[in-house]
Amino acid sequence: MHAYSATVNNAIPAEYRETAEGLFPPGGFPHGPGGFPQKGPGLEQALAFAEMLGAGGEYRRLLAASPAEKARFLSHFGNNINLLIQKTWVEKVDESRKEKLQDRVPGLVEAIKGGNYRGALTEFGDILDELANLFFGAQSRREDFTEYTLRIDPQIGLFWWYGRRLAYLAKIEDAESFYPVLLIGLCYLTNF
Repeated sequence: MHAYSATVNNAIPAEYRETAEGLFPPGGFPHGPGGFPQKGPGLEQALAFAEMLGAGGEYRRLLAASPAEKARFLSHFGNNINLLIQKTWVEKVDESRKEKLQDRVPGLVEAIKGGNYRGALTEFGDILDELANLFFGAQSRREDFTEYTLRIDPQIGLFWWYGRRLAYLAKIEDAESFYPVLLIGLCYLTNF
């Protein structure tokens, strides 16, 4: 995972900046005892960000879903991301990278099912980093990658900005409470 540059926030279009920055505040994510709030500013920021990515409806549904519905969604996510990886055209030399990336998806799904959100955040961030490499090649390893994707399309750029910021959450002491933030990316990629 690439180091995060605070100057990237300046490249985010003004109409999205406050919500995006609120998802990853400098001092940590606001939540009360017992983890992520069921209501309040933290959840409102996450819902607003999911809406900006076009995944708000699915996101709201899954926040309130039963364990069985969440399990079905995770299975659907695993299938969709594998299809996305399979359908991505790469040079012959990168075929093994594609295969290794596909091998990582079941581990991510199992980490989420098992409630290991710290591990899932790290793994999902790494998977997104590899996925960016498959989609964008060497450009994805450049310092200005997020700015590049924001110029292509603000929604896509916000998603890759989000992906690069997941490493931040994995380092927070109580990262396990960040399932709702992880869920944003899962919803987005499931419907990509």
